[in-house]
Amino acid sequence: MTGLLEEVRCMLMRGGTSKGAYFLAADLTADPVARDELLLRVMGSPDPRQIDGLGGGHPLTSKVAVVSASAHQDADVDYLFLQVNVEKPEVTTNQNCGNLLAGVGPFAVERGLVAAEDGETSVRIRMVNSGDFATATFPTPGGRVAYTGSAEISGVPGTAAAVVIGFPPGAGPLLPTGRVRDIAAGTEVTCVDNGMPTVLVAASSLGVSGYEDPKELEADATLAERIREIRLTAGRSMGLGDVSDTTVPKVSLLAPPRYGGAVTTRTFIPVRCHTSIGVLGAASVAAGLRIEGGVGEEVAQLPARGDRLRIEHPTGFLDIESSIEHGRSGALPTARRTAVVRTARKIFDGAVFPRPA
Repeated sequence: MTGLLEEVRCMLMRGGTSKGAYFLAADLTADPVARDELLLRVMGSPDPRQIDGLGGGHPLTSKVAVVSASAHQDADVDYLFLQVNVEKPEVTTNQNCGNLLAGVGPFAVERGLVAAEDGETSVRIRMVNSGDFATATFPTPGGRVAYTGSAEISGVPGTAAAVVIGFPPGAGPLLPTGRVRDIAAGTEVTCVDNGMPTVLVAASSLGVSGYEDPKELEADATLAERIREIRLTAGRSMGLGDVSDTTVPKVSLLAPPRYGGAVTTRTFIPVRCHTSIGVLGAASVAAGLRIEGGVGEEVAQLPARGDRLRIEHPTGFLDIESSIEHGRSGALPTARRTAVVRTARKIFDGAVFPRPA
């Protein structure tokens, strides 16, 4: 009927330092083309302000999580991450999002996919984009998700309930090129994949300090071209093929820490400079810092003991627990343990009315 608006059941949540729309897979069409067209209208893309949708005009606030019950024996739910481009009519599934991952467990309980325990609930999650797994543990007093708490994460005002996310070692190699160091576009790099394909580069090797504001780095055309060349070269070396139209690998610039952490980072995602750092990107950075002979060895200040590393970023820090196992007789190192504390908060639950087709 003329005048009736299309509506889709949706929950808007902040997950870590990102914000996104969460959907049950059953509430969306199974056709990827039609689904992506709908999500562009939901988020208000393409438009730099996303004024006619849920998006916030930035890649960190133009994200979607699609959740469903999992048929895999090692998972309770499947989580598909979709990055909705702000300025182009484009939706990609090329990567995971560790920040929105923080909201997947609570969302699964809210939607009845997982029964909550009285006190604390753990949800096993299969990340569809990569096939990797994670377990999110969060408070559920009385069998209901608690969003308020004392956990604080940089880049988010206030406090909220902690969501502890543990990652088993990935199926692929920690060093996808098979080398501790590579030369990409004339620059020494270390290529790491501990949940997110990431290229580690000493900021000084690109003529910057690594302490600049993200907008200043984004405005540097010479730096942007260098990073583009590094991504293209490293992507091929990592077995990712031509990455000119993908969002991975990320490039993370490393500099000595300024506030007592292990390292300072500026991460490109892949063109915009992240205002903080993604969870999975931080997992790769943390593992990369521990690799003997890697580029991080020259700039990082690792603690004398313990697995916890503080990764400094433009708006604060992210604490991540990471350990690796160095191989014997020249064997390459492997990831052993990765865990991070995030928070998530439900912002609204109801129906979203997409822009008309």
